[in-house]
Amino acid sequence: MGPKTPVTEGDFFRQPLREQINLKHPLVGLADLINWDRLDTSMSESFVSSRGRPATSPRLIAGLLYLQHAFDLSDEEVVWQWVENPYWQVFTGETYLQTEPPIDPSSLTRWRKRLGEAGVEELLAESIEAAKRAGVIKASSTKRVIVDTTVMEKAIAHPTDSRLLERCREHLVKAAARHGLKLRQNYNREAPHLASQIGRYAHAKQYKRMKKALRMLRSRVGRVMRDVERQLDSASASSRSALQELIGRTKRILSQKQKDRNKLYALHAPEVECLAKGKARKPYEFGVKVSITTTHKEGLVVGARSMPGNPYDGHTLAEALEQAAILSDVKPEVAIVDRGYKGVAVDGVKIYHPGLRRGITRGLRAMIRRRSAIEPAIGHMKADGKLDRNWLKGALGDAIHAVLCGAGHNLRMILRKLRLYCALVLLASLKRSAALPFLP
Repeated sequence: MGPKTPVTEGDFFRQPLREQINLKHPLVGLADLINWDRLDTSMSESFVSSRGRPATSPRLIAGLLYLQHAFDLSDEEVVWQWVENPYWQVFTGETYLQTEPPIDPSSLTRWRKRLGEAGVEELLAESIEAAKRAGVIKASSTKRVIVDTTVMEKAIAHPTDSRLLERCREHLVKAAARHGLKLRQNYNREAPHLASQIGRYAHAKQYKRMKKALRMLRSRVGRVMRDVERQLDSASASSRSALQELIGRTKRILSQKQKDRNKLYALHAPEVECLAKGKARKPYEFGVKVSITTTHKEGLVVGARSMPGNPYDGHTLAEALEQAAILSDVKPEVAIVDRGYKGVAVDGVKIYHPGLRRGITRGLRAMIRRRSAIEPAIGHMKADGKLDRNWLKGALGDAIHAVLCGAGHNLRMILRKLRLYCALVLLASLKRSAALPFLP
């Protein structure tokens, strides 16, 4: 059973929404620019089931995901603001005014999981096509792109040894109680006190005392872990796997040293990596590297992909250009990059970066200088969008979130263009009315 289609038959006692709102509103114009039938077809393939009630309308979910990332909202906020805003309801395909939430906010989580990275890339591809129809970019603009990388931080607390150890102990104690295991001692009073003392000693630069308290906390966590590990055989088969995974992560945290690689920075998010970006105010960021591809002239996002494993920037270029070619249906011919991509070649694509001297004309030099235009685009994606902090779980959540942030940036650019057009039309009408002679 596929997704249900919205009812569009007339209602004698209700007035359609489009007869009550301003049809020149930018969101109404944006809704008319998007090819919803294409999105319905691509998204419906993920929701075919032989039992249960029909799935929610794909246009509703696609519209909510668009609005969420265009206006930097959480799942709960976008659903409840949808109820309050009739223009949002028109954008998602509603015919009549609705006064109840269309879905539970948790449904968006399940939709994202079912769509996956390939499904949300359809949303990004459609935002690129809508930008072409709106005149934000030309069809030939995607032949010349700018590629850069940034860090998409994960929603975790700053990792410290004391905090990670205390979180391990808390999770082990709760898991033991949940699965019916009896611990010899849980250290519920001593361990939090040690964790707070470690922070105070570090602030006062009393490092000998700090290290002593840290060793004591590490020994307490190890005792709890070994107590749970000894009772694994008495646990049920279903709970044993969860306990083994928690014990494995605890062992990693207990054994890792300051200079180790592939350290665990969050107990609930093992995919988090530490990336050094060279910033004076923030030397290290914890998340995943993301490659962003924009058009050279307008700054529209034509590619956004997470790159787990913290690869060298040059090794991500071919993958980024391949994604841009698939989403925009035009293979890039020229790519402008920074010095981090130096020495990398991609078949059929001319790569330019600052520092080139041989064969660089005045026009090419001006084109290379515009490479920095991608920096404010990334800044807007973090300040106005949701790229600054990722709340989605796992490596799949990283990939989905990066693509949706690119789609949200494109929608903001289209809405800015439509608002400017409406302002110009209003200004022209005011000038025309002022020029008319006064009639008594």
